[in-house]
Amino acid sequence: MSTTAELLKGAAALFPDEVVTAAHVRHLDLPGAGRFALITLDNGLDHTKPTTFGPQSLANLDAAIDQVEREAAAGEITAAGVTGKPFIFAVGADLKGVELLGRREDALAIGQGGHAVFQRLTALPVPTFAFYNGAAMGGGVEVGLYCTYRTVSAALPAFSLPEVFLGLVPGWGGCTLLPNLIGAERAVKVIIENSLNQNRQLKGRQVRDLGIADAIFEGADFLEQSLLWAASVLTGETEVVRPEIDRGEGWDAAVAHGRAVADSKVHGAAPAAYRALDIIANAKNGDLRQGFAAEDEALADLIMGGELRSGIYAFNLVQKRAKRPVGAPDKALARPVNKVGIVGAGLMASQMALLFVRRLEVPVTLTDIDQARIDKGVAYVHEQIDFLLLKGRINQDKANRLKGLVTGSLDKAEAFGDADFVIEAVFEELGVKQQVFAELEAVVPEHTILATNTSSLSITEMASQLKNPERVVGFHFFNPVAIMPLLEIVRAERTDEGTLATAFAVAKKLKKTSVLVKDAPAFVVNRILTRFMGEVLGAVDEGTPVEVADRALAPLGLPMSPIVLLDLVGPAVAHHVAGTLAESFPDRFRQSENLGRVVAAGKRNLYVYDSGTPELDPEVAELFQVGDTVLTEEQVRNRALDAIAQEIGLMLDEGVVAEAQDVDLCLITGAGWPFHLGGITPYLDRAGVTERVLGRRFLPEGVASVPA
Repeated sequence: MSTTAELLKGAAALFPDEVVTAAHVRHLDLPGAGRFALITLDNGLDHTKPTTFGPQSLANLDAAIDQVEREAAAGEITAAGVTGKPFIFAVGADLKGVELLGRREDALAIGQGGHAVFQRLTALPVPTFAFYNGAAMGGGVEVGLYCTYRTVSAALPAFSLPEVFLGLVPGWGGCTLLPNLIGAERAVKVIIENSLNQNRQLKGRQVRDLGIADAIFEGADFLEQSLLWAASVLTGETEVVRPEIDRGEGWDAAVAHGRAVADSKVHGAAPAAYRALDIIANAKNGDLRQGFAAEDEALADLIMGGELRSGIYAFNLVQKRAKRPVGAPDKALARPVNKVGIVGAGLMASQMALLFVRRLEVPVTLTDIDQARIDKGVAYVHEQIDFLLLKGRINQDKANRLKGLVTGSLDKAEAFGDADFVIEAVFEELGVKQQVFAELEAVVPEHTILATNTSSLSITEMASQLKNPERVVGFHFFNPVAIMPLLEIVRAERTDEGTLATAFAVAKKLKKTSVLVKDAPAFVVNRILTRFMGEVLGAVDEGTPVEVADRALAPLGLPMSPIVLLDLVGPAVAHHVAGTLAESFPDRFRQSENLGRVVAAGKRNLYVYDSGTPELDPEVAELFQVGDTVLTEEQVRNRALDAIAQEIGLMLDEGVVAEAQDVDLCLITGAGWPFHLGGITPYLDRAGVTERVLGRRFLPEGVASVPA
């Protein structure tokens, strides 16, 4: 038994539940180019169960390469290739097994095993081809990088190296081979920028344009065309020419840019991006063996760290829990929605209108207090549709059809008399919203769902004066509507099952992540953010310098600092939500008097950004009245984390959401909370904050944490 086989046999015992991928070898005669050995990766399941690489799967590929190697040595084949089952090439390592590893030497063996098998493709005595026929991620991308040539399907929907996003590095060759194939600048884009931008995926044509693939073919006959192209390469009819790689200042500049991107996204709090960049930097010398060894060490270290566990936990939340919302009623109870009404035509309402018409493709009508506002809202939607047309996202016929579906009217009876779903997006004041619902109830059919986009007000109170309060539901979007995945679907005291089921069905068509939330002040995201923001502002009010308080949360690697987040939300909105919560929970929430002065003065930001670095606006500084208690960054951070832990504990006790996992899902998808934290509850557990504040953990021992 070879060393590689022994290594994989030992590792396989650590992955008892591996979904094993087979590696089938078949032979084809290429026109004028001899016999071709094609290895097909297939786990025997449908395309909803993507092909992965665990130890036994790697062993199967190793055995297939054994066969191909013998055939090549005997002169029986002229080339070999790798492809995947329909719709899937391969999506990388079996993460279910990786998170179970408890010893560094076992983690090291996984890295070494992948390298050992994949390198054999490079060592074969005949040219090798990777045919990226479908989704390829992580190790699926990497196995193809060892081949001599690559083709990609134009229909390929997703191609990425997502490891940094999860808390790893592309450790089976990606950090070393990719920059040596396409240059450091493009490699940094794929490995660092795309990963840290919410795991952005590449399409088939982008893969070709980046130089990862040498040729691209349409999906319908992709494999046939790829084999014909391979034959033309083997006969010399087609010559593959790749640009020379810049191994000078351009390489160093690309790595420096990658570090700047990592700093802006994780602020040094998560090691994976920096380990990947170190390997890319050293790959400049072209020493592949040295690079592979560095990848092995990085993988071993990161697999044994908390970041990966949190990353996998977060990944499972958005990939699995998000698709089956806890507490959602039977979808058979949902009613059809063939027309949507929106009360309001401001920016938020217009964004909602655009989303509804794009996803549902049904008539959408906006109303507002005057025609000028309505016209502006409708014009916004039409302009955005034109942008989609300009970008090639839709064709002219669809653009015309979508624009024709969006209208406006001053007359609510005319606008909503046949609507199935009406959502209000008016001023955040309870009396105003109650009046809107009363007007709607008078003109809409009995079956119409009445939804509210309120961010903090009681939906039960909002519906309390209606004849049919059971059809009122919270439908809380996050800004920007098109980008933020979360929808907090709020069940008021009298919301019925049919209304709730319809809300979830609509949310699914909108391609949103839905979480069922109890009607409680500010629901989930705004309640947590307001609590922690209140602690930061409270420290400032007491005398801590703004810049000190603002840096306090930096070790968490949040996407933005508290004051920058406050500026994004808007001081007026933040102050209003704080006031709502202060009325409900005066023992824990309060409105900052200094923030109140900022709002009263009409200031829209606390910071000025003229120099590129946020600085406190001198006019804001003059408004502040502070005490003489100065806290350190650590003291502010501990105070904020303790407050968050307490608030989440209370929310769970109150049944605002079903479990701590729903809090994490809300923060990840609604507030951009980093994957490397796993949301917030795993971080609080790991840091010992939950035990200190509540005397218990949020999650079971071992979940999103390093095994003891």
